[in-house]
Amino acid sequence: MKNKIIRLMVTLVLLSSINTVIAQDNKNVLVPLPSVDDFTKGENGWAFGLGLGVEYESAYEGSDEFGFEAQPAGAVQWRNDNHIYYFAGEAFGWRSLVSDEWLLDAVVGFDEGREKGDSDDGRLDGLGDQEEGFELVFQARRSFTPDWRYWLVGRLVAGEEGNLGLFGIGQRFGEQTDGTGSEVNLVVVVHDSEYANKGFGVNEEQSAASGLEEIKLSGGIRSIGLDYNYRHNINESWQLYGEALFEYYSSEVRDSPIARSDYEAEVGISVIYVF
Repeated sequence: MKNKIIRLMVTLVLLSSINTVIAQDNKNVLVPLPSVDDFTKGENGWAFGLGLGVEYESAYEGSDEFGFEAQPAGAVQWRNDNHIYYFAGEAFGWRSLVSDEWLLDAVVGFDEGREKGDSDDGRLDGLGDQEEGFELVFQARRSFTPDWRYWLVGRLVAGEEGNLGLFGIGQRFGEQTDGTGSEVNLVVVVHDSEYANKGFGVNEEQSAASGLEEIKLSGGIRSIGLDYNYRHNINESWQLYGEALFEYYSSEVRDSPIARSDYEAEVGISVIYVF
C-alpha cells in the first residue's frame, strides 16, 4: 500500500511538472494552434504582422474554374492578458481564452458577394451580381487536453442573406506549443434556405436570363470539409503560413446548375513579417 501511495505521489508531481512546462512554453501565444495567429509574443499592448500570400482557389462557390490570387496577410493586434482585439483585412475581431479549455472568437466582417465576372467562362451570366454585406462570425473551440492537442469547434456565420453553421473536431500535430506546427479540422457545414439559395439558388427571373434550370434549395447539410493549417517561424521576425481547404458538397447543392463541380478547394501560402 505504501509503495502504491509513493507511486501515485510521483505520478502527480510529474503531471504537475508537465503542465507547468506546457504553460511556460505556451506563454508567448494565446493558444498553441497554427490556425490562430498571435503576433504579441506574450506581451500586452500592440503587435503587428504584415505580409503577402498567394492562393489557388475556386473562382466562386461551386465553380470548376480555378485561379491564383494575391492576398494581404497579417493583422494589427492589441493584447490585454488573455484577450486579443484585432483588425485583419476587412474584419474586426475579439479573441479570448476564457479558460484553459475554451477559446472564443467574434468577428465583424464582409461577405464579398459574387459578380458575373468571377467566371471567365461566362457561367454566371444572367444571374446578376451580389453586393458585399456585413456578416457576424462567432466561433468557439473546446480543448480536451491542456496542450490543445484535440478539440471541438463550432462556428456560426450570420449575415444579411442567411446563416451558416460549422461543427467539427480538430487535432494538432508536432510537439511545439508556440503556435507553430500543423493542425487539421474535420467539419460538417450546414446552412439555412436563405444562405443556400444565395449561393446556389436560381429564381424564375435568373432562369429566364441565364438559361439555367430554376431551383430552390431547402437548406440543411451543405458539405463535409477538411481544413489543414501550417505555421513555421523562419526566424524571430519571419513566419511562413500555409492553409489547404477541401469542401465536398451535399447532394442538394450538387443538384444546383450553379455547382459545376462537386467540391470547392483552396490552397494558400503566406509570408508574414512580425514587428
